[in-house]
Amino acid sequence: MTPDSRRRRLVLLALCLAGFAIQLDVTIVNVGLPTIQRALRASPGALEWIISGYALGLAALIPLMGALGDRFGHRLVLLAGLAVFGTCSAGAALAPGPAALVGARVGQGVGGAAILALTLAVLTDTHPPDRRGRAIGWWAAIGGTGFGAGPIAGGLLLSSFGWSSIFWINLPIVVVTAVLILLAVPRAAATSEPRPLDVPGVALASAGLASVTFGLITATDRDPARILIPLVVGGLALAAFVRWQRRASDPLVPRAVRGSAAFTGACAIYFTSYLAFSGTLYYVSLLFQNVLGWSALRTGLSWLLLNVPFLIAAQAAGELGQRFTPRATVTAGCAAGALGVAALSTLTPTTPFLVAAVGYLVAGVGFGLLVPGITHVAMRDVPGSVAGAASAVLNSARQLGTAAELAIVGAAGAAATQHTWSASQFGQERWPSGIATGDLRGVPDHVQAAARTAFEVGYHVALGVCAASLLVAAWLSLRVFEQSRVG
Repeated sequence: MTPDSRRRRLVLLALCLAGFAIQLDVTIVNVGLPTIQRALRASPGALEWIISGYALGLAALIPLMGALGDRFGHRLVLLAGLAVFGTCSAGAALAPGPAALVGARVGQGVGGAAILALTLAVLTDTHPPDRRGRAIGWWAAIGGTGFGAGPIAGGLLLSSFGWSSIFWINLPIVVVTAVLILLAVPRAAATSEPRPLDVPGVALASAGLASVTFGLITATDRDPARILIPLVVGGLALAAFVRWQRRASDPLVPRAVRGSAAFTGACAIYFTSYLAFSGTLYYVSLLFQNVLGWSALRTGLSWLLLNVPFLIAAQAAGELGQRFTPRATVTAGCAAGALGVAALSTLTPTTPFLVAAVGYLVAGVGFGLLVPGITHVAMRDVPGSVAGAASAVLNSARQLGTAAELAIVGAAGAAATQHTWSASQFGQERWPSGIATGDLRGVPDHVQAAARTAFEVGYHVALGVCAASLLVAAWLSLRVFEQSRVG
């Protein structure tokens, strides 16, 4: 093995660990919420913001971090992001109360924004085009497994240690990642002629993404003003951002990136596929834990049937990219994902687990093919000087898709549940508070069956929306990649 090959492997390991930590932190905290609630006497609203604060910090600052990386160096800003993420993880572990924990979670999101924005940029800097596809496959495989590993790691940690352990676990990952980056990633990150920072563009993009994400996070709120006002404000800010990008002499999103049909198509597919991915895991978890009574650890262990084929398919995607066009790989992945989610949509409390296992396996293969395929198409022709901006835009699309899950998939499921309940013989009685999520604790015995049926209908509709979203992604792959002559 040559020194260059050894260095590239160390870089790839560091980037995979960084992506793993960010995804792990999304789901590992969910497992610890009941324990945190008891230990810190947190209100339901505070628990919601322990999750949402992280997403908000991520979404709002991804564009800024990408721009800073292109100006001051991908390596430097990535290391700064790791430092902030690790420091705020320690702050979360030591938080004396809910408010401090929410603040630390927002700080984790700020550090995570730099990591999300620049891991792909550093990968582009350090891997030549002929090796990039395989590297992206590994990055997607290892990073993606963090999402499914969260409930398993969280369940194991909480069974032996306190709630703070789910935040302390980030520190060794951050330290190892930072050391590898210092050793293996070249220092020459900033270009000799760094791009000017598009301050109005950064401000408009950050404000728009933050407002839209806030509106999507509060989509289940009963006060329409709390949902519509931030969505409208965010939409106007993003519209102003698009208008400004057309006029700016040095726009935040470079014209070379903005004018690529393959890149914009990849962003659209990322949005629709992650909406489906997040929505599927959310509703399957509700079914297993709230309706079937599974523990978070058992639910997380069942995700191994999704994670293992995801890992294998994502790693193989780099090899398949040498034999098949990206259009074929991404389309096949979207179609397989839709088929697997459709199988999961048929689950009921009496369905044999074999059906869920098949759905997991097929969906895992599909997502394992489409994620690295999309990423490779988006980043393969991006110049290194604007890789930070391109990576930031691509990951913003993914983050918005994840945030939109509650607004679109959750709203569809809740509407179907409420309609079914209203049409039942108990429809005139008060709407049980937990029925939309399948949490039937406290629901009177005489309406338990009707409430469970209503949730099941909502579950089927929600996963139907997820499957349809993946079919839309497959259609986009066929249309956009064909027009842009990809493959």
